[in-house]
Amino acid sequence: MYEPIRSKSVHAMADAPSDIPHRSREEELRIQLAGHLAALLAVTDELGLDEAAQAIATQIARLRGAPPARHTGLTGASAAELHHRALDLAGRALVVAASRADTAAAILTAERMDAHTAALATAELVEA
Repeated sequence: MYEPIRSKSVHAMADAPSDIPHRSREEELRIQLAGHLAALLAVTDELGLDEAAQAIATQIARLRGAPPARHTGLTGASAAELHHRALDLAGRALVVAASRADTAAAILTAERMDAHTAALATAELVEA
């Protein structure tokens, strides 16, 4: 009734070529952290926080092995929106930095979270 399978399955992974490059978990986390920091750098540049932007750029250069491209375009978002965005990005970067036990990046992102939280609190006090 059923004919036996005579050829190898096209779905078999056992014969997969070994020359396909694979990244380790550490490499993936490094790439992810550099990406989060690059996004944070863009927002930090837009806020005009030069000293903080330089510290972030230093960490990105350490992770990537090359200095980051600097973002010069403006989104037109308000300062409060930018601080919220930066706070979210710093939080994401902090999680990844903690996962890879990157103390320098974790300290930097925690400091940025504190700075953006303080800026938001000040902005709320001014609006009230």
